[in-house]
Amino acid sequence: MTEQTLARARAGDEDAFRELTDPYQRELQLHVYRIVGSAQDAEDLLQETLLAAWRGLERFEGRASVRAWLYRIATNRSLDALRASRRRPEDLHRMTEVPEPTRRAEPIWLEPYPDVLLEGIPDEAPGPAARYETREAIALAFIVGLQHLPPQQRAVLVLRDVLGFRAGEVAEMLDTTAPSVNSLLRRARAAFQSRLPAAARERAPLPNSKLERDVVGSFADAVEAGDIDAMVALLTDDAWVTMPPEPWEYQGPSAISAFLRDREVRRGALLRLVPTRANGQPAFGCYLPGAQTEISRAYALFVLTLEGDRISAITWFADTSVFPHFGLPRMLR
Repeated sequence: MTEQTLARARAGDEDAFRELTDPYQRELQLHVYRIVGSAQDAEDLLQETLLAAWRGLERFEGRASVRAWLYRIATNRSLDALRASRRRPEDLHRMTEVPEPTRRAEPIWLEPYPDVLLEGIPDEAPGPAARYETREAIALAFIVGLQHLPPQQRAVLVLRDVLGFRAGEVAEMLDTTAPSVNSLLRRARAAFQSRLPAAARERAPLPNSKLERDVVGSFADAVEAGDIDAMVALLTDDAWVTMPPEPWEYQGPSAISAFLRDREVRRGALLRLVPTRANGQPAFGCYLPGAQTEISRAYALFVLTLEGDRISAITWFADTSVFPHFGLPRMLR
């Protein structure tokens, strides 16, 4: 940033404002997603952040960087959105009759995040105090863990341990004190670590590697053939199937097999799959053929978590409104 660019932006030059803010838009959108758990809401809140920054540019005194200032606005917009409860998980249940689950989880609102939106975001942590690498901090398991934290703790953990901002910087963003930030962080870390699974991602194949392609390809073949046994054979012994915001969760080959067979019977048709990527993980847009038509309609989005040459989790998203964000059509012919 130059003083000249800032002066031009304050004078109403929209090109200068974009010059100030464009470099941070992708990372800001990801930041909002981590806090609110919704890719669609993150897009809306990013626009609210930029509008608030444009309108408040005269109040920006330059004591912090433009980046830190934008993060302050984005974080507070995200917390306001959570307080407003724009989306309530209890209103979004779609599955009513299901086999007995392994457990019933606390419902959370969560959407997958398209990998295409991760392009241009630095791979390395932007601050020396950051505890998590970018790859780990975009994984679904990480985002799920965040959603179980209270909003203030969630924001502090992301700002400190993911982005590496100092306690004083975070305190200024949240209009509080550094000791308060440190207290929130201690509580957040304790609760978060109890939910975060073991670092299985270290044993995951590299993205787009031959091993990943082989496992993912075998899964797709099994799903499209309706071969439940082949699907289950690809799972680890402690694999999970989860369906946020549905509370039903299934663990282990036997429970997962029963669930998948139940779904297949209820669908009455084999799924068609289109590959994509979400949260740094392989994923599929799934389509259900019509009974008397050649058209297949969007049915669900599956995100796979891999561990070696096996699948350790299948996250099933029934909300097909996310398909356009992945460049997936609503119908296949």
